[in-house]
Amino acid sequence: MTKTRIIGIDPAGENADPVRAIAAALLEDAVAAYPTETFYALGAAAFSRGAVEKVYRLKRRDMGKPLSVVVSDLDMVREISAPLPPSFRALAGEFWPGPLTLVLLAAARLPDFMLGPGRTIAVRIPPLPWLRALVREIGEPLTATSANLSGEKELADPAEVAAVFRGKVDVIVDGGPAPGGAPSTIVDLTSPEPRILRPGKISEARIRAVLES
Repeated sequence: MTKTRIIGIDPAGENADPVRAIAAALLEDAVAAYPTETFYALGAAAFSRGAVEKVYRLKRRDMGKPLSVVVSDLDMVREISAPLPPSFRALAGEFWPGPLTLVLLAAARLPDFMLGPGRTIAVRIPPLPWLRALVREIGEPLTATSANLSGEKELADPAEVAAVFRGKVDVIVDGGPAPGGAPSTIVDLTSPEPRILRPGKISEARIRAVLES
């Protein structure tokens, strides 16, 4: 059994001291459950193969299903992606930071274990200041798969997260209830025409309107 540390944060604040503590754990290959702008997620430093594989085991997730990541800013997106298409600039400019996950072709240097089919990566910039600060602190993307068992419902209540993952993850970041509702919208930008892979908080109509403007 893993000793789980509970670290409280203010979701609307910067949280300098908690961010440093969470980052230090992640840089030692920890896995953390943390709140996002939708639900709680399981976070591992995305370049750590051991930590990423632990996320898969905890979720009982098929290793063939890639994990999405959150990044701190557009510079980090450019570091992990191939040249970006014009549709990226339109959608990111309108909806980031926010609940929009964009599937991009990955940079050649990225390890295969963190990529999807065709060497792709699913990424978003979250609107929570403390979460962007955390990613800046660890200096690499953070996995952002939902904190649940594969096939089970997403969790927004930290008490429910603790009931499932206490003794399994290294850190639970308690920011109170997450907003819940719909998950992030996922749009694939690796084909000539953008494709919505998962409907979510940002409607298809809004996505189409931006792409057509």
